[in-house]
Amino acid sequence: MTDVPSLPVTEAVRQKWGWFLALGIVLVIGGMLMIALPLASSIAVTLVIAIVFAIGGAVQIWHAFSVPGWGGFVWNIATGAIALAGGIAVYFNPVVGAAALTLVVAAILLAQGIAQILLAMKIRPHDGWGWVLFAGIVSALAGLCIWFEFPSSAVWVLGLLAGVSVLINGWSFIAIALAARTIGKRLSS
Repeated sequence: MTDVPSLPVTEAVRQKWGWFLALGIVLVIGGMLMIALPLASSIAVTLVIAIVFAIGGAVQIWHAFSVPGWGGFVWNIATGAIALAGGIAVYFNPVVGAAALTLVVAAILLAQGIAQILLAMKIRPHDGWGWVLFAGIVSALAGLCIWFEFPSSAVWVLGLLAGVSVLINGWSFIAIALAARTIGKRLSS
């Protein structure tokens, strides 16, 4: 294994500022689409997850029969059947699935927000750290809003608040990229 010298955050970001900018732009566009189509975003995400669970459950059941003599046969069948049935149920009733997914997304956004706040504190001397902090606060607040509005607005708030969070995350990466580019220009002058 070769040792790769570690670069300061500012230097690493300055060298790859274009990638940070591209990521930010993709996230901003995705966030705007999610905000413009919150119901469609909520249902689409729910349907994808339902399909993944159904296929995963079917494969798990097939796997249980493909490995005879394995001690986990019954549990593999049970967990596969639960995933398959749950995936099918959510697929045919995506509004109920979106409501359940709303709680999961609330928890994810809250955890992501806390992690981003901690990341902001870690990179605090770096230009643009305040945007990462702001993105973390927005993500955490989005998670809390989803949780406290449940279940009445679960169908539309999921797509809307997740879109806002993605949009703000995109702006944070754009801000970091532009700050790194500005620093690079100053250093090369």
